[in-house]
Amino acid sequence: MEKYLDAFVNSFKGTLDWTWKSIIFEVPWYTNYFWGLVAISLVVWLLEIVFPWRKDQSIFRKDFWLDAFYMFFNFFIFAIVISGVYEILALLFGEFNITAKSLAIIDVTQFSPWLQLFIFFIVLDFVQWFTHVLLHKYRFLWKFHKVHHSVKEMGFAAHLRYHWMENVLYKPLKTFGVMILGGFEPEQAFIVHFITIAIGHLNHANIKITWGPLKYVFNNPVMHLYHHAYVLPEGKYGVNYGISLSLWDYIFKTNYIPEDSGTIEIGFKGDDKFPKDFIGQNTYGFKKGQN
Repeated sequence: MEKYLDAFVNSFKGTLDWTWKSIIFEVPWYTNYFWGLVAISLVVWLLEIVFPWRKDQSIFRKDFWLDAFYMFFNFFIFAIVISGVYEILALLFGEFNITAKSLAIIDVTQFSPWLQLFIFFIVLDFVQWFTHVLLHKYRFLWKFHKVHHSVKEMGFAAHLRYHWMENVLYKPLKTFGVMILGGFEPEQAFIVHFITIAIGHLNHANIKITWGPLKYVFNNPVMHLYHHAYVLPEGKYGVNYGISLSLWDYIFKTNYIPEDSGTIEIGFKGDDKFPKDFIGQNTYGFKKGQN
């Protein structure tokens, strides 16, 4: 028991220390996700201000500051709090001789660095796409995912407005994705992480981008706006699940973009009764009788 407690404490302290060192610029720039997130956010926000898609939407849109808080909570505060739990799980897997090598399907270490990076990106994006489908399909998971869909005016910061329970599902599945690659995260993985943050911000931004023919590969704000549509096609519990790539939606026929005015209502049925504050939103999914 003592070793699990030590693992929890050491992991917690390590993550907290790393975050603080990021804030004071004592980590390599390419792993400084704190200031990287700030920089990407400011750039995309500036694009929203200069090239607004919905021109009547305020620069400080509805829930702007709430979403900004979610960004830092989900990316850093929750990561610090939960880090020890994942370390304990890693130890438990070790007790049962479950290792990355035992689950590996592809040994990416034999490939060139850029091919490793490409495979890493593709596999993790598919895992996230599949997880996203589950969040919409199953009522228990949808109760938590409602936090993300409670956004009523779309903007870049809405990207990281989600319930912390989603990390409980996403993190293990993303870890599994890495494990099937031999448990190996490419040395240049920071490139993928920064790219996915930028794409996610852009997909939620008040900017009209479609990428031309590349729309069949990369997700975009027009496509993702319909993911948040209040009114969905009959019989569908969701559309356009893509995270960074739209590719999976076109392959599995979950794509849906009937028009591109950007003026549709977003949200979900009953969102007028959904909590408007951080605490209320994060306790909603645990209450009985909620759908």
